[in-house]
Amino acid sequence: MRQHIVAAAVVRGDKVLLARRHAAAHQGGLWEFPGGKVEPGEEPLTALARELDEELGISLESATPLIDVPHDYADKSIRLNVWRVERFSGEPHGREGQPLVWVAMDELRQYEFPCANLPVVTAMQLPSHYLITPDPAREGERFIPRLEASLQAGVKLLQLRAKSLSRGQYRALATEVKALCHRFGATLLLNGDAELVVEVGADGLHLSGSALMSLSCRPLGSNYKLSASCHDAAELKRASEVGIDFVVLSPVMPTNTHPGAETLGWHSFEQLLKAVPLPVYALGGMTLHDLSTARRAGAQGIAAIGALWGLDSESF
Repeated sequence: MRQHIVAAAVVRGDKVLLARRHAAAHQGGLWEFPGGKVEPGEEPLTALARELDEELGISLESATPLIDVPHDYADKSIRLNVWRVERFSGEPHGREGQPLVWVAMDELRQYEFPCANLPVVTAMQLPSHYLITPDPAREGERFIPRLEASLQAGVKLLQLRAKSLSRGQYRALATEVKALCHRFGATLLLNGDAELVVEVGADGLHLSGSALMSLSCRPLGSNYKLSASCHDAAELKRASEVGIDFVVLSPVMPTNTHPGAETLGWHSFEQLLKAVPLPVYALGGMTLHDLSTARRAGAQGIAAIGALWGLDSESF
């Protein structure tokens, strides 16, 4: 039986609150997102509110699901149910004598966490929208202006997908796109070529499902972001085993590009996520209005081509 634990990513501006575990506790001395055990028969949000009061002296006003992490330690198995908390009353303080610290999102990896908390760190540093670019050859001269429009609208994570281009053409385009993305503070992942990621100076790599299943270890260091396409439990399991940072799971809903294809639907999507200790984006037939549904199903957010492409106003 997994021990059910709730935890809170308590956010204030661009910082998140961490607590240090007592030396005598399990994983003692490490930093964590505050929380504790869910009592038998207790609802997770009720447990979260109780723990925040007992540990930090604050009253929970609202919380949104962030990530659910199953993890097996050598001596125990847990399910870490994590919520993002931006609305609370009171001033957090260590009611149990534990040190607290407010940490900038981009500095979280400077702290040492229990292993179960590491996917939470990744989730905190990822946005809710993941843009996959359409074929540049079909877009023609509109490609760069429409990409810039998406970046201006708020896209912060994108994958450059350009299967119709030669390697040389892709390299040239990737170099231009990288400069544009970095000007807007966005993260660029290249599709399928680890060597080119290093050559271009991109931020990471996205792998197809077949490429993922051929891996025995992570193809790039931890200083690069690594994502993969998954479609079933076996691919999700491999992504976790080889150290993928986050994945897209598809197809959730019907799409115009694959009419008649079998889809997961939200129920199956949610069930698959229960065994995945990674942030997962829902892909396939997504619109901006699907974000709340995706999050209720346990997703980090949505991934899309059309819904996030060429936006003409701030959308997020």
